[in-house]
Amino acid sequence: MRRYHLAMDTRLLELLVCPVTKGPLEYDREKQELTSRSARLAYPVRDGIPVLLENEARTLSDEELGL
Repeated sequence: MRRYHLAMDTRLLELLVCPVTKGPLEYDREKQELTSRSARLAYPVRDGIPVLLENEARTLSDEELGL
């Protein structure tokens, strides 16, 4: 099965917010994740669709946050 790196629509990204903090999200194309620095969470993007569920997110490490 091929894995495609789908581009997130920048207009969509501007509308999306972290469901926990309501803060901005950053798109990591390589990891296919939307990250919330304030919540320290990374939400997966599956087949081009953001999965903005807290229980699906992974916790970001200090290294990933540049701390």
